[in-house]
Amino acid sequence: MLIKFETLKERLHGVILNKGEQGYDVSGLEEKLDNLPESFDSIMSFVDDINSIRIRDDWEYVEPNSIKEIKSNSDPNRIKSKICDVDLNDSSKRVEAAFLSSLCGCILGKPLEASLTGDEIKDALVRSNQWPLSYYVSGSIKEFLPRVHPSHIETTKENINYVAPDDDINYTIMGMLILENYGTEFTHENMEDLWIHHLPINTTFGPERTRLLNVGINSLDSISRSNFSSKGGVGKSKNKENYQKKLDAINDYLNPGDELCGAAIRADAYGYALPGNPELASELAARDASFTHNRTGIYGTMFIAAAISCAQVMKDKEEIIRTALKYVPQESRFFIRSKLCLDEILRASDWEDGYKKINNILNEYGHCRIYQEVGMMINSFLFANNIYEGICIQVSQGADTDSFGASVGSLLGSYYGPEGLDSKWLEIFNDDIHTGMAWFFERSVSKLAKRMGRLPVNFSKWTLALLQ
Repeated sequence: MLIKFETLKERLHGVILNKGEQGYDVSGLEEKLDNLPESFDSIMSFVDDINSIRIRDDWEYVEPNSIKEIKSNSDPNRIKSKICDVDLNDSSKRVEAAFLSSLCGCILGKPLEASLTGDEIKDALVRSNQWPLSYYVSGSIKEFLPRVHPSHIETTKENINYVAPDDDINYTIMGMLILENYGTEFTHENMEDLWIHHLPINTTFGPERTRLLNVGINSLDSISRSNFSSKGGVGKSKNKENYQKKLDAINDYLNPGDELCGAAIRADAYGYALPGNPELASELAARDASFTHNRTGIYGTMFIAAAISCAQVMKDKEEIIRTALKYVPQESRFFIRSKLCLDEILRASDWEDGYKKINNILNEYGHCRIYQEVGMMINSFLFANNIYEGICIQVSQGADTDSFGASVGSLLGSYYGPEGLDSKWLEIFNDDIHTGMAWFFERSVSKLAKRMGRLPVNFSKWTLALLQ
């Protein structure tokens, strides 16, 4: 067996906690797991026990994983095609600005990606004479924080010479590559091929690392996975069905992070490529997200993709958020908590008041646990007067500062467009990006941004070709 017994037990403990929060009756499972005989047969038997648990009778939410059921439970009055005519040339420029802004947001937040609260960050910024945050963080802040991210040696203001490697940036590039290679018809098998080709294992975390490890193990199989994606044949169809069951099993039983934000940071490219089409943008985001995540992990990704899609063509910020929320299940924890955050923010006097209101309700959902972070993302978007004020607000609220700094950068860059860019935030990178990806050789920030900006035009061409 390639995984240690204790590692399996630890991951299953995490799965039990998740299942409990997702409405399943998990009574007695933790005790049974703690007392398992030390054998892999006992682990496999215990997985069968997890497979047999049911949703509690008092569970009030409806949270499907399949895109068909997700759509059935989303707002029936949502627009299911383009919400308006789109100027593709304008969208290309907005996408370029969105990607550049996401880089700024990511690097701004990266030194502070250390499970910090907004209060801890504000205190450190005040004491280091950097409050309110208005530019990349000075290295002096580490003297006033309990911890900083190891990347601070290349992501604090005095040390930035390029865009430092980060998984958030990698996944936006991966989304671009998925769309460039496969268009709207991409599959999980296609994602496997691209991930194992481009993503070194130590550039991934949580569910993504779990999935990539599984892909690596599967690559030892002498039977080519190309059988799964080939057309025709009962045997091939059965292989594909078995593959999907295997995928679902890994997500369910060996993946304690299936509702964390790892899929949400993969949303951007789908919103970029589909301006004014939140239905398709959210559907493609869901397909990507379901490769590693379930329920909230999928819905958060759909919301971000839909919001970026809407931000390219809509002017009313509140309406952008309300529209994007229509594309997720309306009786899910994600929708209900996000809607609650929106309502609280609309009653807030400023972003700090908005943060306090959100934190008072959802403070148990900290770093990577999506509910509060999406609320803070909405807070940043609604109160920002420009791109850079918005990413500074986002990072100042704490939690997963680089991930949601990047997401807010994408959203605000899509909204304000190229006129909202400030060269001082970009010149510090010296037009140099270090992704850490394998078999991806673009080092120019500007060239990569222009390539990203071609997604709306290219995607429009691909869609027309499919219709002919």
